[in-house]
Amino acid sequence: MNLNTLRRDIPAGLVVFLVALPLCLGIAQASGLPPFVGLLTGVIGGLVVTTFSPSKFAVSGPAAGLVTIVTGAMETLGTFSALLFALMIAGVLQFLLGVMRAGRFITLVPGTVIKGMLAAIGLLLIIQQIPVALGAAEGSDLGTWVTGGAFSVSIPAIVVSGVGLFILWFWSTPTVKNIKALSWMPGPLVAVLVGCLATLVGGRMFPEIISSLSRISLPAFDSLQALTGELERPDWNAWQNPAVYMVAVTLAIVASLETLLSQEALKKLRSQTPALSPDKEMRAQGIGNLLSGFLGGLPITAVIVRSSVNVSAGAQTKLSILIHGALLLICGLYFSTLLNAIPLASLAAVLLHTGYKLAAPRLFVEHFRQGTQQYVPFLATIGGILVFGMLAGIGIGLATQILFSIYKSHRGAMLLTRHEDHFVLRFQQNLTFMHNPRLKGLLAEIPENSVVIVENDNAEYIDPDVKAVLKDFGEGARKRGIVLNQWPVKLA
Repeated sequence: MNLNTLRRDIPAGLVVFLVALPLCLGIAQASGLPPFVGLLTGVIGGLVVTTFSPSKFAVSGPAAGLVTIVTGAMETLGTFSALLFALMIAGVLQFLLGVMRAGRFITLVPGTVIKGMLAAIGLLLIIQQIPVALGAAEGSDLGTWVTGGAFSVSIPAIVVSGVGLFILWFWSTPTVKNIKALSWMPGPLVAVLVGCLATLVGGRMFPEIISSLSRISLPAFDSLQALTGELERPDWNAWQNPAVYMVAVTLAIVASLETLLSQEALKKLRSQTPALSPDKEMRAQGIGNLLSGFLGGLPITAVIVRSSVNVSAGAQTKLSILIHGALLLICGLYFSTLLNAIPLASLAAVLLHTGYKLAAPRLFVEHFRQGTQQYVPFLATIGGILVFGMLAGIGIGLATQILFSIYKSHRGAMLLTRHEDHFVLRFQQNLTFMHNPRLKGLLAEIPENSVVIVENDNAEYIDPDVKAVLKDFGEGARKRGIVLNQWPVKLA
């Protein structure tokens, strides 16, 4: 560490903090938890995970992608305390996966399934946040609206969320990016600041109207005892509930996938030498989630949005991430009054924008253009997650991709070409009993009085069941006037 790195790490840490603050608050609020829980999670990710992580640039904290899992898990388990116990187990599982060097297996998960998982998370996030952006009463959801039930809205909330979405869109345009004075300010922070102005200024000018605008609620801490009193503790009796272990496995798998996916994406922005160990990162995330579950936080992952901001802001060392974590802690302890001016509609706008980026229409168009082998597993993953839940949806996506891969592999394993009365049968790869249906279909296309040449140089192994099919065809070939050349099996 030297003066040059300090000059670049301190501003980078400040920028990452400005991006992370509204996201931490919004993710906690979207999860149905006090906003302080989001700040606590950001502090653990920024200080603890960073200490153990091998990456200089990856920023960890609460992830919007896990909001739907958290809300669903709390419905299943009944209490946040039970979820904390499941999160601790998930942390232990992640650490053990790192010890067993399971990080390298991320390459086995198809890109279509990972993108489908992220798109499904984006859709769920949008569905969840639309009522908040409209200022619906607590407990209302889109299902109530669709079925024709009572669904009240708030005009101030609609205006604030609409302005917030416009700001987030405008901040992503070249107009803002080309203006240095504006480009350093993160769009989410600007949207939240405008929402704060609406509550502070509008509250004085139109108190009756603004009073209906829901805001976050952070407690004020005047002592260490007040701080610890706000922390939720795990329910140690939850070990008796079998559902806890299913939630823990889901959290461990999805958090690990999102972390390692973020690491892969980060490599394209800023490479590190030597290459980072995914297993060390898994262990660091496991420690973070274990501690987060113990202290009363949310699930932690490495987040590509904050990590990319850290890189683009010019970070050189881990110090920038540590600074961002310290600033989150200070903000939560000493500036709760200021943060309480943030309207929920502003945070909903930030999360709606995040959900849109995860499930952008462009993503669906790209997969449709790439053919059935890409878009069918992609849509199967999304549909499975929306209908059956995260873990089952990922399993459905994987199964669909495997079936398509097997089908394509079988279709390309053998080729039959014709030149007048000569047929060339090429074996492109090793053949197993599963290729028998395809082989029998090709052999059935060969008419009487033909010449068949087999090219099997690429097949180092031919299963005995395949040889049996070839032998049966060969023995009947003479009766049909078929001449065999280079036949792979001996005939009587």
